[in-house]
Amino acid sequence: MRMTPSTQPIRFFHRGRIVDVSGVHPTRSVLDWLREDARCTGTKEGCNEGDCGACTVVIGELAEAGETGAVGGLRLQTVNACIQFLPTLHGKALFTVEDLKAQCGHGHDPARHEKHPVQRLHPVQQAMVDCHGSQCGFCTPGFVMSLWSTYEHHREGGTQPTRQQLADDLSGNLCRCTGYRPILDAGQRMFDLPGVRLDTAPVVQALAGLRHDATFDYAAPLGQRIDHFHAPTTLAELAALREAKPGAQLLAGSTDVGLWVNKQFRDLGDIISVGDVAEMKVVEERADSLYIGAGASLENAFRALVRRVPSLTDVWLRFASPPIRNAGTMGGNVANGSPIGDSPPVLMALDAEIELRRGERVRRMPLPDFYVDYMKNRLEPGEFVQGLAVPLAALTRQVRAYKISKRFDCDISALCAGFSIALDGEVVKEIRLAFGGMAATVKRAAQAEAALAGKPWTQASVNAAKLALAQDFKPLTDMRASADYRLQVAQNLLQRLWLETRTQDPLPVEATSVWSVMPHETSASVEGA
Repeated sequence: MRMTPSTQPIRFFHRGRIVDVSGVHPTRSVLDWLREDARCTGTKEGCNEGDCGACTVVIGELAEAGETGAVGGLRLQTVNACIQFLPTLHGKALFTVEDLKAQCGHGHDPARHEKHPVQRLHPVQQAMVDCHGSQCGFCTPGFVMSLWSTYEHHREGGTQPTRQQLADDLSGNLCRCTGYRPILDAGQRMFDLPGVRLDTAPVVQALAGLRHDATFDYAAPLGQRIDHFHAPTTLAELAALREAKPGAQLLAGSTDVGLWVNKQFRDLGDIISVGDVAEMKVVEERADSLYIGAGASLENAFRALVRRVPSLTDVWLRFASPPIRNAGTMGGNVANGSPIGDSPPVLMALDAEIELRRGERVRRMPLPDFYVDYMKNRLEPGEFVQGLAVPLAALTRQVRAYKISKRFDCDISALCAGFSIALDGEVVKEIRLAFGGMAATVKRAAQAEAALAGKPWTQASVNAAKLALAQDFKPLTDMRASADYRLQVAQNLLQRLWLETRTQDPLPVEATSVWSVMPHETSASVEGA
């Protein structure tokens, strides 16, 4: 293969050794490399767009000292192999269903060995067999890898997940044969079998040897052209590279860009990845704001918000799936500008500002001002989203976020609403009503807010705001919902906000929680569906 002199091979840990890969195009997916090059066909291709979870693998990275949730010095996270580009594995470890068999025979509990003298399968796999959790078997490897991640994390912490926690962990894995009850049964059963643990020492040692501080530059030909994959490790390097290559494709979690390649067959050209820039991943309080770096994962960003605003838990757990939240970033979700993105309505309700950088210049603006039109924003050539700032004062309001979709878990919103309200006695002191799925961009309902601001928080005021909503939005009709449905639901969500936050006899959270109002066995049968 014709290569540029400066290119480096992609180096990562796989199947007990460090693998060097060169000559493959930067947009080759981890899934295609596994199945076609490495001949590891246990990982399956289902949807090829990160929805079904058949291709679920686990990525391992070196954990920081004292990092919460680490497993033997590793940060283990499920991702969808179908939409991850192979160069993003550089310096990391890749675990697939083939790795589980290699763990067997090690780490068994001697006290239980006589009862289970031979164990050829990993406890996760054996539990799936015992509980009849597999039928056609196509989705099974993905379920097994999600369960394996859960198994390792809970074994490390000496805990066992609840059935609901298992359902949440498996929400990105879809099955069309067995239903989910036997798979959830297997998730509980796997902890009753003789224990098997991942030997992390050789992985940690290998990753320590792969650690790099300089920008990773990889290149491979596409016809007569050479395409580059740049992965800087500092914010300054990223800014300089972005300014020098304003036409390059910026890549964060690849949860959207990966679909451009798989489904739209787009030619991306040169790529600049933000995944190795630690400064972009910070989530911390700065002065009077909660600062979320644009490279912080959706999982970490929402966890930080939920820690301060527990009412956002539902929208956090229902935002796509764990593999998508592990890979995707909140900055990427905002920069993407999709009118059905779930982060922007929440952030707008919290008065978030977006921080943009070009070279050494940094500027901020209110998030609603960032969007110009459908998939258009105020980014200048060579500029990128550096972070998001949420005022701490906004976190003290009553906050609600509602996601409406055809499927409860792992589905795209037909409508998503982010609301916040502060009352002065019976009067609305501050009100923010932001909607996604109602217009070409996510935006606040200015006329509905005006109908409520300074008014008594009463049914009459809410009725006036409902009428104003029809002036704020002219919803579209598409495959997810009709225009009439969207408007009616948006009005109903205003009613729900009032019922939950009125000063007299507010509706308790339990009254509207899916899992609180459904019998346990009924809810278990549809968890993840």
